[in-house]
Amino acid sequence: MDIFFQQIINGLVQGSVYALVALGYTMVYGILGLINFAHGEVVMIGAMVALAALQALLAAAIAPVLAVLLSLMAAVAVCMALGYSIERIAYRPLRHAPRLAPLITAIGVSIVLQNLAMMIWGREYHSFTLPFTNTSHHLGGAVMNDVQIVIVIVALLIMVGLMWLVHHTRTGRAMRAVAENPAAATLMGVDINRVISVTFMLGSALAAIAGFMVSANYGIVHYYMGFMLGLKAFTAAVLGGIGNLRGAMLGGVLLGLIESLGAGYIGDITGGFLGSHYQDVFAFFVLIAVLVFRPSGLLGEKLAERA
Repeated sequence: MDIFFQQIINGLVQGSVYALVALGYTMVYGILGLINFAHGEVVMIGAMVALAALQALLAAAIAPVLAVLLSLMAAVAVCMALGYSIERIAYRPLRHAPRLAPLITAIGVSIVLQNLAMMIWGREYHSFTLPFTNTSHHLGGAVMNDVQIVIVIVALLIMVGLMWLVHHTRTGRAMRAVAENPAAATLMGVDINRVISVTFMLGSALAAIAGFMVSANYGIVHYYMGFMLGLKAFTAAVLGGIGNLRGAMLGGVLLGLIESLGAGYIGDITGGFLGSHYQDVFAFFVLIAVLVFRPSGLLGEKLAERA
């Protein structure tokens, strides 16, 4: 039972990160019908910028808590600017192009960002250590440290805040209008370009926070870290129903739990053959199963094909 509780905690922590990244995927897809495969690299850039800012602030003798907050704000600002630039330069000129063109462009942007990060920060792994003690707490036989507790709480607050923004603000109404019918939204005076830019910037801000979280949790940053994380978050978005905000949250948490429980229990049954070293397998088993049995996702709506 102790192992079960520990795997649940690990799954909730990992699932919270997946959910934040998946929200970026699902917001862009809901409005543009575009899979932004460069989103994982935005997560990586956020982590790298946060690390660089944190090191510089600590070297300048800034108070540790303030240094952490300022480095997170720097990562969010840089990623929001990056998200805006990606949409403006790479995707907007292809908005009315065949669907394959933006998809290939997204893959190209992903590769460009990976190589740019490699040139700036190098190929090696970087240690990401927070400047204060990370105390462990025992909960029913399981262990959860301060960073993991903060990750779950902050992720929950961000998800609630995003739902409030989308459903109870003027910007949110404009986003829902553009997602429902861009032509009608334009006739009603909605600036589609502004709404799409805001959507990319919001998704990129969530990606920066997720990058900071996953780096603080695992203690390392690498230029290639966003690739697999992005694929898993995309899987989470598909699992919940891509284009559905609640679906992205549900899919992220479920995928984290599936990975954690699969690595913990199936790994023991198979003598470690499908243990933690192969936990990525479970994510893609889930993706295949969802695409085969419920392509619209758990909370997605089945849409009829138009003539």
